[in-house]
Amino acid sequence: MTKPQATMSKPKPIAEESIYAALRQVQDPELFVNIVDLGLVYEVQVTEAGGKCDVHVKMTMTSPACPVGPQLLQEVRDAIASLGESVGKVTVEMVMSPPWTPDRMTEMARDELGMF
Repeated sequence: MTKPQATMSKPKPIAEESIYAALRQVQDPELFVNIVDLGLVYEVQVTEAGGKCDVHVKMTMTSPACPVGPQLLQEVRDAIASLGESVGKVTVEMVMSPPWTPDRMTEMARDELGMF
């Protein structure tokens, strides 16, 4: 009689699209537009580690002196963590290069802000 081998459970993959959907729930509290459509999210990376999916987000602010930066960073971490048990470590890296410009906004964001 052979013993069943213990198998390490693989993390349920988290698609980048799911992360972007979660990030669309995070709004800039001054502009009332989500951070994805504003163009604040530069990159999302998902890596498997320790039976979970670690998520790394590179993002920026509309200005280097943004007073709500810490609040936005926490909201980003919370939004990603809300995706479930498969989420491991969530890191959010604030970058200022390249600097944010209104050109990074989607058409939807431009419409919401009345920019034509």
